[in-house]
Amino acid sequence: MSQEEVDTYLESLDEPKRATLRELRQIILDFVPEAEQGISYRLPAFRLQGKVIAGFAALKRHLSYLPHSGSVFPELREEVAGYVTSTGALRFSIDECLPESLVQKLLAVRIRQALPE
Repeated sequence: MSQEEVDTYLESLDEPKRATLRELRQIILDFVPEAEQGISYRLPAFRLQGKVIAGFAALKRHLSYLPHSGSVFPELREEVAGYVTSTGALRFSIDECLPESLVQKLLAVRIRQALPE
């Protein structure tokens, strides 16, 4: 896994998708600076102690936050209520990043699940 792979993915995107996902990437890295960046399933992903804790994707009409666990969103039902979600993705606008506080909550739940004490 490498940061360069994520850079290449982001560079392949048109604006405003690129800028929005760069912002999301920075929010993730600010919250989990020790996360390793790379590609998982052909999409940007962030690993902590070998476990994928987050990822994102650019699609034709929206962006997706990927928690890499089907049990993250149920724990944050109220917080994600305003978004379209599936078991493994939360959709958001191509030109507006997710709120930092929401991303931090999503990461905290996933880290707790992936790396129990």
